[in-house]
Amino acid sequence: MAVIIVTGSCGLIGSETVRFYAAKGFDVVGVDNNMRSYFFGEEASTHWSQLKLEHDLPRYSHAAIDIRDEKAVDELFAKYSTDISAVIHTAAQPSHDWAAREPITDFSVNATGTLVLLEATRKHCPEAAFLFTSTNKVYGDTPNYLPLVEQETRWELDPSHPFAEHGIDETMSIDGCTHSLFGVSKAAADLLVQEYGRYFGMNTGVFRGGCLTGGGHSGTELHGFLSYLVRCCLTGRHYSVFGYKGKQVRDNIHSSDLVNMLWHFHQNPHPGEVYNVGGSRHSNCSMLEAMSMCEEFTGKKMNYTYMDDNRIGDHIWYISDVRKFKAHYPDWEYTYDIEAIIREIIDGWRARGAEQG
Repeated sequence: MAVIIVTGSCGLIGSETVRFYAAKGFDVVGVDNNMRSYFFGEEASTHWSQLKLEHDLPRYSHAAIDIRDEKAVDELFAKYSTDISAVIHTAAQPSHDWAAREPITDFSVNATGTLVLLEATRKHCPEAAFLFTSTNKVYGDTPNYLPLVEQETRWELDPSHPFAEHGIDETMSIDGCTHSLFGVSKAAADLLVQEYGRYFGMNTGVFRGGCLTGGGHSGTELHGFLSYLVRCCLTGRHYSVFGYKGKQVRDNIHSSDLVNMLWHFHQNPHPGEVYNVGGSRHSNCSMLEAMSMCEEFTGKKMNYTYMDDNRIGDHIWYISDVRKFKAHYPDWEYTYDIEAIIREIIDGWRARGAEQG
């Protein structure tokens, strides 16, 4: 019996991971105590996702435990022991703004929770792959010091810069910049996962995501910009654009494309390795471009206002260079571009009755 443990199993990446591995014949244990509703309110609850996973997947079992609870985590890992083939850690407090409200909670979830999981893995299933969804926010606001050029609908990188053709690679420094407290807590977890691979020889991998999205995203104002943008367009809810003339650029990767990356690593781990993962030049847009596509695809107008103040640590332009991952796993390919992603998010919100409230 091969077991996969997925933390944050009811979130976007977690639920996609659960379904992917269940379809491959694994028994999947989901760890999720719905803290998203605590972070962002009841409308961001992922309980609907838990119920759907339990209904759809007979090989799925749910553990509503807190990843910071050493005793509960240890008991769970002891139960399955060396049958655990992989630990896929997607649970997190994911918001810049929320982290500043409760810094201790943010750090304990993102950093301490990761450490608890690493120790349980080292103790009970040291050969298992440990895959961590980190974030490009570990680079802080360093990308904002790149030579950017303003265009009609977006900021772009000066074509003469080495990152211009393919995006930002893993050589970018994480030092000497403003991260936001969220960026710091995720950087601490990121380094821990690397260290358990390098120091203890565990099969750990770090995936520094850009914007991770898809039709199953429960986007809110403080997290999941593309999903929340679509929701606002469908419902007429007011949307606020923060700074940079709305021309800030994000690359967006569909959750299924990211999960397929995790699968490739699981099959052939590179211990302690770090990968930038995102939509790259294949799938990216500015805020203005995203709003335009939402309006075109829904036939509705956005209700939005622009605010000059940008969020602390927010990126003006970020596109991921995924060539390192492609070099290690050449069979991996994208299956979604930005237009396909937005159309699927629209369909997902409509299926949940977003236009009725």
